[in-house]
Amino acid sequence: QVQLVESGGGSVQPGGSLRLSCAASGLTLNYRAIGWFRQAPGKGREAISCISRISGSTIYDDSVKGRFIISRDNAKNTVFLQMNNLRPEDTAIYYCAVAPAYGPCVLEQSGYTSWGQGTQVTVSA
Repeated sequence: QVQLVESGGGSVQPGGSLRLSCAASGLTLNYRAIGWFRQAPGKGREAISCISRISGSTIYDDSVKGRFIISRDNAKNTVFLQMNNLRPEDTAIYYCAVAPAYGPCVLEQSGYTSWGQGTQVTVSA
């Protein structure tokens, strides 16, 4: 059974940093594309980044490009999202999700089949 658990959320001031973790059980993350998504209050869920299987190539939404970095630690079977220079508009619940076997890294919810429970990130002064 696939299980994803996000952690690392919290409250920070604008300009601050957080590192989110997505720990997996029931599968090997290196063989799956992983996506990070977020849902702000009153808005739909949006894709912000993904990392491909094996090669680890990455894609970022323009809203986070240059500020967020997605990475994978195969030994820990964990994917990270380093978030720098956070802004109030980054406030949201952040989710990780795993693509099906051989699925590509895409910034679309439809490309992912299993989801974590989410972790809250709040950016305010």
